[in-house]
Amino acid sequence: MKALLTTLFFLFSVLLIGQSSDDMVEEKVIQTFRHTRVINNHSVETLPARKMDFRIVHRFGDLAGESGGWTTFYGLESASDVSIGFEYGLTDNMMIGINRTKGVGPLKQNLNGLVKFKLMNQEVNGNAPFSLAVLGVGAYSTMQKSTIEGQITTFAKSSHRLAYHLGLNIARKFSDRISLQLGTSWTFRNVVDAGDRNDLVGINAGMRIQISKAFGLIFDANIPLLNNERDTGIDFTAPVGIGFEFDTSGGHVFQINLTNSRGISETDYIPYTSSSWGDGEYRLGFTISRLFSL
Repeated sequence: MKALLTTLFFLFSVLLIGQSSDDMVEEKVIQTFRHTRVINNHSVETLPARKMDFRIVHRFGDLAGESGGWTTFYGLESASDVSIGFEYGLTDNMMIGINRTKGVGPLKQNLNGLVKFKLMNQEVNGNAPFSLAVLGVGAYSTMQKSTIEGQITTFAKSSHRLAYHLGLNIARKFSDRISLQLGTSWTFRNVVDAGDRNDLVGINAGMRIQISKAFGLIFDANIPLLNNERDTGIDFTAPVGIGFEFDTSGGHVFQINLTNSRGISETDYIPYTSSSWGDGEYRLGFTISRLFSL
């Protein structure tokens, strides 16, 4: 009799635990954003555990303005930046990644590593009213050392090849169709030109409007707060993007966008964007993402 009661108690406990787990899963809001990026900025989303994402990101040249138009086939004959890389979900709340970018600043041919951790996931019942994620990025330039004195690419120290980025994003899914994200960031470069700042603080925003099950409109902007303290002779601007994303069957996500950002990595587009939408210095870009189960 004692053994029977023990067995029944065990089975009842398993059922309670299983029910509680199901309730917790059901309470979590999923897909605040469709994927791990909005356009330029990371979203609060992380990859599911044991999922690998193969990503190809491309930015063309200026669509209009002095460098665009028919001469360059509206920027399609040139590439501002290209990124190829892999990302992997260690858990449902933590992902890592590595990619290689062409680079648009003085430091090019960059290897970029990232780690992102979701600290909080929005819940349906309101106990967690938003999602919160922290992002860390490290970039290392592999370009050949310059022999011209006075340039930052002489790389007097190996550490001069490094740049870093730390971001914190908070987002809320208001309905099945509308999601909004706000964030802040700190970007640091170990070596910069005379008159520039090593560190930059910024704020960002992102939005998704789901038009249909597979089609969404996306928008983001990143505003560096200390550009007026940079005495470089360059008029830096805020990276702003608008685009469409398509979630196809079979694990593919395809995004096409317009942005004034030439760079793809945070350590490139935050400190080095100087293109202006008003002057036609915006470009077509796309992202192809393919998920694999490992």
